[in-house]
Amino acid sequence: MAWPRLVRTAHMLTGDFHEAEDLVQTTLAKVYARWRRIPRDDVDFYVRRSLVNNNISRVRKRRVAHLLTPFLPERVHERHAGHADSIAQQAAVTQALAGLSARQRSVLVLRFWEDLSENEIAQLLGCSLGTVKTHVRRGLQALRTHPVFAASRTDGGHGSTASAPSPPFAQAPPSPVPGARP
Repeated sequence: MAWPRLVRTAHMLTGDFHEAEDLVQTTLAKVYARWRRIPRDDVDFYVRRSLVNNNISRVRKRRVAHLLTPFLPERVHERHAGHADSIAQQAAVTQALAGLSARQRSVLVLRFWEDLSENEIAQLLGCSLGTVKTHVRRGLQALRTHPVFAASRTDGGHGSTASAPSPPFAQAPPSPVPGARP
């Protein structure tokens, strides 16, 4: 795993570039100390897991709510957004993510930024698949219902788009199959 990718992932976890670099440096120092015991086929997995665990420990020790970098998972690769829209979107997401727990932020970063499957996240974090699904569901639900994005849904598309960003995780349409999960 290359330094820039680690720093970007850490930035998603911390919300601050300098703290992200510190987190990566601390993580790599700890990984280096355990290098002989790490299976060579699992180095990326081990580094990623250490990064997430070190971030959670850092948040717990400081008791400070840190934010993810202000990107929406669905819009990371959006090329048509202007600079003003991007800044408004960053501010809205930063505000919305402030209420998520460190574990929810970690799961959402791994799921939507790192594109890991829920099974991979469960293995990475050492928890059950159900726990991962719960954190994803609750985290997304919290983002969907946050006033910043709820206001843009009730606006009905009228008014300024810069002051009311679109909701990041719109509800999926109902399934055409009765009784099926969306």
